[in-house]
Amino acid sequence: MHIPIDFAWLEATMLAGVRITAFVMIAPPFSYGAIPRRIKAMLAMALALAVSGVVTPGYVNLDTAGFLGALTLQVLTGAVLGFLVFVCFSAVQAAGSLIDVFGGFQLAQGFDPQAMINGAQFTRLFHLTALALLFASGGYQVVLGGLARSFDAVPVDGVFDLASPAEMLVDGVVQMFLGAVQIAGPLLLVLFLADAGLGLITRVAPALNAFAMGFPIKILLTLVLAGFTFVALPGIVNALTSDALRMMQGVGR
Repeated sequence: MHIPIDFAWLEATMLAGVRITAFVMIAPPFSYGAIPRRIKAMLAMALALAVSGVVTPGYVNLDTAGFLGALTLQVLTGAVLGFLVFVCFSAVQAAGSLIDVFGGFQLAQGFDPQAMINGAQFTRLFHLTALALLFASGGYQVVLGGLARSFDAVPVDGVFDLASPAEMLVDGVVQMFLGAVQIAGPLLLVLFLADAGLGLITRVAPALNAFAMGFPIKILLTLVLAGFTFVALPGIVNALTSDALRMMQGVGR
């Protein structure tokens, strides 16, 4: 019994699966620790089979050294693409961390082993909300679409200029800090003015001990204003998804 095997198709699909696996392990929302690794591996292989029709045409079997080099390149490409998406959505987590620091919640920080983050209430709340919104809004489909288009920009047997990903990484980190300040900026300004006002009251009337009253006041302000920020998160996640797609498309240029 003879079973024909298309080794070019098999080899190209395996290389695509390696890139997708590296991406899924790093990029949100797929990298969340509560998702079993078996599910991530199954998702990566299913996506590799889905894009096999794109990566196979024109692919020529490589020798052992060339295949190992292509394998290493696919791991690097998937990791870079995943890190770009991770950096983009870290802006929401960083905004929550700023709110924790300025709102006085940082003393209650704890380590979340599933999300692999160390932060207080708003850090974890914003992180989980961003992941939930990615699934609920279909943003994960946009991220997967950008990953699929990366095979047109950087084929499984091709190379890319390292200067472009490096530039994207630097730009992504800058945009992350800028996005975090933009998300939490209004709330931080109000909390700063509240601290300044309490300091002036304490200076004028020390017997009032205004800073003792300041803790419940700051907590109330943080909860109220964070609620407004929370309402704006769907639009923020949508904008971050577009930024992540733009950065992924810029890797192969």
